[in-house]
Amino acid sequence: MKMKKILAGAVAAAMALSLAACGGGGTTSGSGAGSSGAANSGAASSGGSSSSTNEPAGSDLTASLKLATYPVGDMTNEAVVKDLIADFNKVYPNVKIEPMYLDYSNGDQTVNGMIEGNAAPDLIFEGPERLVANWGAKGLLVDLKDLLPAGTYDVTTSSCTSADGAMYELPVCQTAHCMGINKDLFTEAGAMQYINEDTHTWKSTADFLKAIEAVAAIHPQVGVVFCGGQGGDQGNRALVTNMYGGQYTNSDFTRYTANCDENVKALQALVDVNGIEFDPGIVGSDEINLFCNGTLAMATCWNVGAAKSDTQGGTANFEIFPVAFPTESGDPVLQGGIWGFGIFDNGDQAKIDAAKAFVKFMTEDEAQYSKLVEATGYWATRDVSGLYAGNEIMTEYGKLVPFMGPYYQITLGWPEARTAWWNALQRIGAGGDVKTELDAFAAEANAAAEAAEAA
Repeated sequence: MKMKKILAGAVAAAMALSLAACGGGGTTSGSGAGSSGAANSGAASSGGSSSSTNEPAGSDLTASLKLATYPVGDMTNEAVVKDLIADFNKVYPNVKIEPMYLDYSNGDQTVNGMIEGNAAPDLIFEGPERLVANWGAKGLLVDLKDLLPAGTYDVTTSSCTSADGAMYELPVCQTAHCMGINKDLFTEAGAMQYINEDTHTWKSTADFLKAIEAVAAIHPQVGVVFCGGQGGDQGNRALVTNMYGGQYTNSDFTRYTANCDENVKALQALVDVNGIEFDPGIVGSDEINLFCNGTLAMATCWNVGAAKSDTQGGTANFEIFPVAFPTESGDPVLQGGIWGFGIFDNGDQAKIDAAKAFVKFMTEDEAQYSKLVEATGYWATRDVSGLYAGNEIMTEYGKLVPFMGPYYQITLGWPEARTAWWNALQRIGAGGDVKTELDAFAAEANAAAEAAEAA
């Protein structure tokens, strides 16, 4: 058995801090202007958005809309969101937008309750796993491909598009999720020798395991496989699939393949290595807080949003070094975070038109779009001149963006698969056979995928 609840008191104290960016956001300090600071490996889409003489003038649109936002950077900061709305209202004075702010603890429950009550928000700001794989797949959202700005990266566009070709998310920003390590502890343990500091990558999976053992000799609680729920699960998924080149889904995003031999080998290595425990009592946000307060020496649920957060990375009294997940090949495949707007189809075309006008206003003009992207604290989904130039932290973390892999979170049956994943990790941590439990995960997740396909 390798199940352990890490310092319940430390978790309780850490919960006074705000939720982690690994769920998709976290309040960040202000960001500077400048170059994008990150290359993007995708080509650009021609886009579909263009001005039309048939569109109503701003004063002709009248509607009252509700905008729901998850904590993506400053997108739940009331002053920031209301300032963006005020920009829109200068052109569309008769469209009233009421913001509502969600979190990753109960935001889904809140939205689902509104849907059940026939009172879904008109606009929502989140990512494809919710907008495309969940509410979009259920036929609740409007297809937005006619609003896609020219130049949007193809890889981003495909990640926001469903299997039937509908774009249920108009992408705004993106980032690459990574690991964070306590460089002070790793240096003291002589473990930085296992990392290529210039490229922010591990030299190999074997070197990663050597580093864990070295740090464990001076700091027993190196890391954790958190499995108390789905929050931040992109971290433990990426760790497992990268270690020996495994896959989580097939390339068509229709079935789950996480029970492959490579992932079995990776999870067994995590069970066996000293310094890593499986914890059923915490999720990604707890891991981040335990990392930032020094309890853990590394975090797998990490990104630039957490690094910039005044209540997360800003509280650490040690140097945090971002690094990609370990691989044998030297070519990590990072989980990407992509966030943008969705529009619920509430049966009122006037509201849909007004919501589309809001999305187009925020994303078409480069100056307004840059302001929106900076509010998220992440990178743009198309080339934008002057964004984040001279910003040291965005430049450093931008080195990881080219490692972004396919966005498989739009696979059919995704909500059910997430639950099956952390349940499987719990059983493995409690002593279950790794292969048996991954097979059980695949059976449950693929049953959900088949049901979604048949619906």
